[in-house]
Formats: sequence, structure tokens, C-alpha cells
Amino acid sequence: QVQLVESGGGLVQAGGSLRLSCTASGSIFSINDMGWYRQVPGKQRELVATITSGGSTNYADSVKGRFTISRDNAKNTVYVQMNSLKPEDTAVYYCNADLVVAGPGLIRYRRWGQGTQVTVSS
Repeated sequence: QVQLVESGGGLVQAGGSLRLSCTASGSIFSINDMGWYRQVPGKQRELVATITSGGSTNYADSVKGRFTISRDNAKNTVYVQMNSLKPEDTAVYYCNADLVVAGPGLIRYRRWGQGTQVTVSS
């Protein structure tokens, strides 16, 4: 059983910072890209940032220059440092990973974390 566990969400004032972490655990053979997405009630889940196993990154235009995604491959962990937070960044943030799992053979699939709430007050 593979799990993604997020941490680091919370309440912060506009202009403040938060750092989210997501660690994958289980019978993991390898992890390809990892990423962060966010969702507010009534809207579709949207991309925040992604990072490949080699460290190439991609950001939503709305967070460029404010958020930084990184990963520690040895720890199967992805981070997002969120600076200059705005009220419109308020959402549930979800971690996602493209995993190869060791079972009877190797199986590749995507897994989502349970989500962590980020609330930015004005």
C-alpha cells in the first residue's frame, strides 16, 4: 500500500509564507514526476507546480515568482515553499505522484494525497 502524506498547511496572513511537504511511503520502486494541485469548493482542481525526477519544474502563471517546488529523492518527498501568499491562494492543496510500485512485478500509477488546507487571511 502506497501513501502520500501531506503536512504544513494552516492559516497565514496575506504576505506570509508556508511550506508544504508530501512524503510517499510504501513499496516504491521509483517516482517520476511529483506535483502540487489545489482546489476550492465548486471549482476544478488546478495545477500549482510540478517537478520531474531530474528537477525540471513547471508552475502555474498565478504562482510564478512566489512559489518554489523542490524534492528530495532520497526521502521520496516533495515540497512547495509558498511566499507572498494572497487570499486567492486559499484552497485545499493536494500532492500527486507518478509512482512505480514493486509488487508482483512493477506497476505504474498516480496517487493523490489526502489534501491539506491553506487559508490566507486578508
